[in-house]
Amino acid sequence: MVALTWIRGLLAHRRSRLLATAAGVAVGVALIASIGTFLSATTSKMTQRAIGRVPVDWQVEAQGTAKPAHLLAQVKGYPGVREALPVGFADTTGLSATTGSTVQSTGPGKVLGLPPGYRAAFPGMLRSLSGRTSGVLLAQQTAANLHAKPGDRVKIGRPGLPPATVPVDGVVDLPAADSLFQRVGAPVGAQPQAPPDNVILLPSRVFSRVEGPLARAGSVRTQIHVKLSHSLPGSPSAAFTQVSGEARNLETRLAGTGLVGDNLGSALDQARSDALYAQILFLFLGLPGAVIAGLVTASIASAGADRRRRDAALLRTRGASTRTLIGVALGETALAACLGIAGGLGIALLIGQAAFGTASFGAGGLAAALWAGGAALAGFGIAAAAIALPAWRDARALTVAGQRREVGRTDRAPWWARYGLDFVALAIAGLVYWQASRNGYQLVLAPEGVPQVSVNWYALLAPAFAWIGAGLLAYRLADLALVRGRGSVGRLVRPLAGELSPTVAATMGRQRRLLARTVTLLALTAAFAASTAVFNSTYRQQAEVDARLSNGADVTVTESPGANVGPREATRLAGVPGVKSVEPLQHRFAYVGADLQDLYGVRPQTIGSAGQLQNSWFEGGSASQLMDTLASKPDSVLVSAETVKDFQLHPGDLLRLRLQNGRSKQFMTVPFHYGGVATEFPTAPKDSFFVANADYVAKQTGTTAVGSFLIQTDGTSPATVAQRVRGVVGTGAQVTDIVNQRKIVGSNLTAVSLSGLTKVELGFALALAAAASGLALGLSFAERRRTFAIASALGAKTRQLGGFIWSESAFVTGLGLVLGAAMAIGLSLMLVKVLTGVFDPPPDVVAVPWRYLGALLALVLAAVAAAGAATLRALRRPAIEELRDL
Repeated sequence: MVALTWIRGLLAHRRSRLLATAAGVAVGVALIASIGTFLSATTSKMTQRAIGRVPVDWQVEAQGTAKPAHLLAQVKGYPGVREALPVGFADTTGLSATTGSTVQSTGPGKVLGLPPGYRAAFPGMLRSLSGRTSGVLLAQQTAANLHAKPGDRVKIGRPGLPPATVPVDGVVDLPAADSLFQRVGAPVGAQPQAPPDNVILLPSRVFSRVEGPLARAGSVRTQIHVKLSHSLPGSPSAAFTQVSGEARNLETRLAGTGLVGDNLGSALDQARSDALYAQILFLFLGLPGAVIAGLVTASIASAGADRRRRDAALLRTRGASTRTLIGVALGETALAACLGIAGGLGIALLIGQAAFGTASFGAGGLAAALWAGGAALAGFGIAAAAIALPAWRDARALTVAGQRREVGRTDRAPWWARYGLDFVALAIAGLVYWQASRNGYQLVLAPEGVPQVSVNWYALLAPAFAWIGAGLLAYRLADLALVRGRGSVGRLVRPLAGELSPTVAATMGRQRRLLARTVTLLALTAAFAASTAVFNSTYRQQAEVDARLSNGADVTVTESPGANVGPREATRLAGVPGVKSVEPLQHRFAYVGADLQDLYGVRPQTIGSAGQLQNSWFEGGSASQLMDTLASKPDSVLVSAETVKDFQLHPGDLLRLRLQNGRSKQFMTVPFHYGGVATEFPTAPKDSFFVANADYVAKQTGTTAVGSFLIQTDGTSPATVAQRVRGVVGTGAQVTDIVNQRKIVGSNLTAVSLSGLTKVELGFALALAAAASGLALGLSFAERRRTFAIASALGAKTRQLGGFIWSESAFVTGLGLVLGAAMAIGLSLMLVKVLTGVFDPPPDVVAVPWRYLGALLALVLAAVAAAGAATLRALRRPAIEELRDL
């Protein structure tokens, strides 16, 4: 009964305090519900994205004397198999075609036999370029090597048999050639370096006629290409475990008659580490926000602590027991929590609808409900920690007289300050960060083929302790400024307080605990907002860099292997409308020992700007310095870090590489000198490659053949320019653009839809910053209306009262923002370093979102100004009326 009466009194006379506390709870609930539900949707989207990139889920290859028909029946009967079709593989000694008056021939290649309905069952395996979509098809590179087109006739060389002649019906691209020509069952290191250059695809009936004699001799392999049911768990790790387990189970059932190439499992294997990174992003970017929301709520609730103690003391004098006081506090907690939870979940629904087009953020109903329930529990926890816990502690520890006594000045430092826990936490953070930076580490450990992935939690200690230490240090500095720097504070506030500046400084000193808490809260929220914004901006920056690395430029023209296109082709491409510049890039293959690696010949004077090279891609010098080395010392070569380690190279070492001679086609030894390390390079693979001077390579090999052309546009859409370039080069070369590359390149973390996540996180960061500055400060002023009213009754003018209010506002805002900026710098650099695995490649410099930071500053200043103005407006009431209400 007392609790209900108390709640009615709160609704009638303490609405602002109650609603402010509920607002703090709502922010925490909305943040947890939004980011948590979004995380569930993200992991599910990662799974679907990984599945969608796999054109053939399993390639089951017949072993030994297994009969293809029997193997096909076994595979079709396996649970979960939706489609299974046999594909024949045979070797050819070479292909030849007569075009005009010349005969073009190729080296050894592959002949595939495709059954009816293959293209419809596995649409991602073939992409038509010209001619019909069925019949005898040539791969794009093969058509370029033979100068063949639909309607021409091609001879297929057969070992020990005369060639077979077939008409060409169409030319196709093989987007999944790497997986199509994999060695099923072979480890990663034993897989082919590259798919075959010469491939012809035949209908199964034609394949049987052409390769039938070889099949009887055992020279033809058969694979069963399988499409599975995609009813898989939403988590990539769980989906990987299920798919890989089913693949092993099928191999067991086949009892040695077939091996399974698990393409779907490989794709999910890559996605599962990215899913764990997404969860870590939730911890780093979501959890600090939820904690800060709790601190803001506690600060709002503590602003009324003195009045709550006086009210409790009054209840004590009227016979209320400790149990009754606790019940009253629990009633207030429940009311604030219910209002905050309802508001928070409503906000989360609106955010999901506005940012992602669905109130559930794209997650399933069960996942959304679970996160909503978890957020509601967190809301109750925040409200209990802010209201019920302090009230319970006071009800058990304080007497009536103690509860009536206002909390005044105390010179005793907090216990953590006496033991220096802020310095200890910062020292631990610095030590962990130094060790991680010095020794290198992997935050997410995902051993290939192992179902479980794990997190190197040790590396996460650095930012965790940095948050704790920085927050405690901010409180210590604000407290010291108000105690030992009172004279300096008085001089700083003189423009606002005038002759009352010493009095104002002394008053601020007596309120130092309250002001120090507000400064710390503002610094933490500012640091959270700024560090989150910097991280998100850097992520977007590196996603663009990743796409540019993979594609090479806005538009890239990749010549077919064996095509002898020289650098003069750049002049023709430069004439295409929308092209700003064209950079030729040699692409050769070189043997270092027995290891075959890619070699890129560049023009050192122009590749820096054409390829937009970054310093973080190189070791042993900046990008411009190493390009200068290639220009001044033409026989220099940049080597990948893996090769340097494998071959124990030192700067200046002689490196003998074997390159193919342009005339004789034989490999010859070319001397180079190790000049530096290239960890990344446009269009290059991620592991092992060389970068050399194009003129030197051309001189040594006797050919100026160019592998690709990097095209930068003049602002015209890259997709438009790419279409125009395709009209110029025809089917003889592959044309890609960065717009399409952004959609398919790099990490599955692009499925996180970072733009939407940014709206959620940064929107909450702004709200928390406004609450930490304006709301907390305004409520602090409101709780001291009695003091201001007494001063007004004694003759203080509004201008003099404004000196107190604006001086405190300036102190809190100025010091809070300065400390927040310092914390943001350190935390941003630490986050980018610790989460370096999220970035591919790691950033050269972090990206600073100045526009957002400007909006953050403006919002904080506006909130503080609004709180001060509202307080002054309330003080215009007659002092007697104000004191009567209080």
